[in-house]
Amino acid sequence: MLRIVGAVVAMLVALPLTDAARADVVITVSKMRQSMSVSVNGMPRYSWSVSTGVGGTPSGSFRPQSLDRNHRSSLFGNAPMPYSIFYDGHFAIHGTNAVSQLGRPASHGCVRLHPSNAATLFALVQKEGLGNTRIVIQQF
Repeated sequence: MLRIVGAVVAMLVALPLTDAARADVVITVSKMRQSMSVSVNGMPRYSWSVSTGVGGTPSGSFRPQSLDRNHRSSLFGNAPMPYSIFYDGHFAIHGTNAVSQLGRPASHGCVRLHPSNAATLFALVQKEGLGNTRIVIQQF
């Protein structure tokens, strides 16, 4: 009987720890402000300048589909896309060498970040998991 009670208590104690270990990451991109904010479990963590698409970046709420640390674009001349977080087909959040263009639309549709910020975001999403991450791209 004591073994059963001990097992039940151990399970109940472990449940909150399991839930607490899983973070909810929300990445919010404002196309109007050309900015990104990142929160973890509802607490603001990062705020960065970005470049979205000159011709448009899809708006909406997305789950990341895949991660690729050293991606090169097959659509745009093998252009480097370090720390890519793909969220809608070929659209991704990724690092860029064109840091002087951050803060204004400049991409073909992806969301560009400073390479060090892209690395930080990539590591966070990789650690917390694709299923625990949401990407919200807003027009305003």
